[in-house]
Amino acid sequence: MKRREAIKLLGAAAASLVFSPSVVRAQARPVLGFLGSVSFKTFTAHADGFLQGFKDSGFVDGRNATIEYRWAEGHFDRLPALAAELVGRPVDLLITVGGNVAALAAKRATSKIPTVFLTGDDPVASGLVTSLSRPGGHMTGVTWLGGELGAKNLEQMRELLPDVTVIGILLNPTRPTADAQLKNAQEAARAVGKTLRVFPVKAAIEVATAFELARAEKIGALLVASDPLFLVDVKGVADLAKQHAIPTVYFLREFVVAGGLMSYGADIASAAKLCGDYAGRILKGANPADLPIQQSTKIELVLNLKTAKALGLTIPITLLGRADEVIE
Repeated sequence: MKRREAIKLLGAAAASLVFSPSVVRAQARPVLGFLGSVSFKTFTAHADGFLQGFKDSGFVDGRNATIEYRWAEGHFDRLPALAAELVGRPVDLLITVGGNVAALAAKRATSKIPTVFLTGDDPVASGLVTSLSRPGGHMTGVTWLGGELGAKNLEQMRELLPDVTVIGILLNPTRPTADAQLKNAQEAARAVGKTLRVFPVKAAIEVATAFELARAEKIGALLVASDPLFLVDVKGVADLAKQHAIPTVYFLREFVVAGGLMSYGADIASAAKLCGDYAGRILKGANPADLPIQQSTKIELVLNLKTAKALGLTIPITLLGRADEVIE
């Protein structure tokens, strides 16, 4: 072979090595896209829990992996564009937090990039996966007890407010599993001898109107059903409850930290930690189609004594004894 021809061949081989996308992706540190339906401020526990699980599986952001964050800030209509932006980056793996609204946006943006979601909904009923045990496709994830906890919340509301006969529920009727949420709550209300009054809330801007209606109807207590739209302004929701002097129970501790009365719901940091573990396993070669949907069962009861005092309530010793956290 002539020297000039040999140089050309070596040059061509080097060029293909340098510019081949597959080789570049194999050599570079993995890039994850983290898509949240609300804000980092609200979802700090989601992010921290994920990073801990990711670290436990051998990956650290900025060291041997890169995480690109995108937050919809409660504007759910932005999620499709944010998901498409991450897919176009491109990323090796997608993580979604903040309910099915974020997970579905990711699913519509790609049918190939592995995706791990965290949601309080049934992922099968919502169309994310075909089976809990064998998800199939490119998605898997973690669920936490969202809609199923309404019954337990009502039991604890009866314990806190035994004389209240009518309990209101703020519910998003456009949520894919809203019917199941409502059915569970109605059955639970009947079981504890209470009447349930539904206040539909289709957008965050409607929350204030719902509280005004509840006060006008002299509703004795409110239950905020699990839904990302109520997380758009956690402090705003808690402030409305205090402003209208309505004892209100929530589905996440963030509301109680912001001044709400009581929450009974998932320990989100623990649930998100499971997502971090799944992300690490997928980056190491696991197929998301073969990773069963996990259910985080760690639940926490959080009480705010300062808010209870402002409402003129005395929290029963039985509730205090079961509380995982008491804010004074």
